[in-house]
Amino acid sequence: WAWGSNQYGQLGDGTTTNRSTPVQVASLADVNFISAGSYHSLALKNGGVLWAWGFNQYGQLGDGTLTSRYTPVHIPTLEKVLSVSAGNRHTLAVDGNTDVWAWGDNWYGQLGDGSTINSSSPVKIPDFTGVSSVSAGMTHSLAVKDDGSLWAWGSNFSGQLGDGTTVTRTSPV
Repeated sequence: WAWGSNQYGQLGDGTTTNRSTPVQVASLADVNFISAGSYHSLALKNGGVLWAWGFNQYGQLGDGTLTSRYTPVHIPTLEKVLSVSAGNRHTLAVDGNTDVWAWGDNWYGQLGDGSTINSSSPVKIPDFTGVSSVSAGMTHSLAVKDDGSLWAWGSNFSGQLGDGTTVTRTSPV
């Protein structure tokens, strides 16, 4: 169920009508986790099947297009997803191998792949595994590894990466 602003179809009910009461997201059942970004939404169904909908100008839905979706679309390139997080204009996910995948806006390196190139499909962060959870911020990203260590990357203008600097990072630190 979803409610609120729906300018880009982020409520997933097939419309762009704002809602002040909950409406059911179209065609989704057996959902065990959700995440809402600024203008896009994500759902993990039982078994780690990922669905996305809403604004997609930067590829943050991960379906290989830049087409916004008013109802959920399955993201088939990732299966057995354990953790997912919708940021402002990017998305993060942890797969069953504890690898981190990212897609969408990468202006500040928030995808963590060492570049600043946007991606409309999931890209694996190289040499970064053993991750249990992720959190996507406005223009930065965070991950917790199985050993309890915290990793960060992306925009760092206000020191939000916590590494004692204000240097933007395109790979996890």
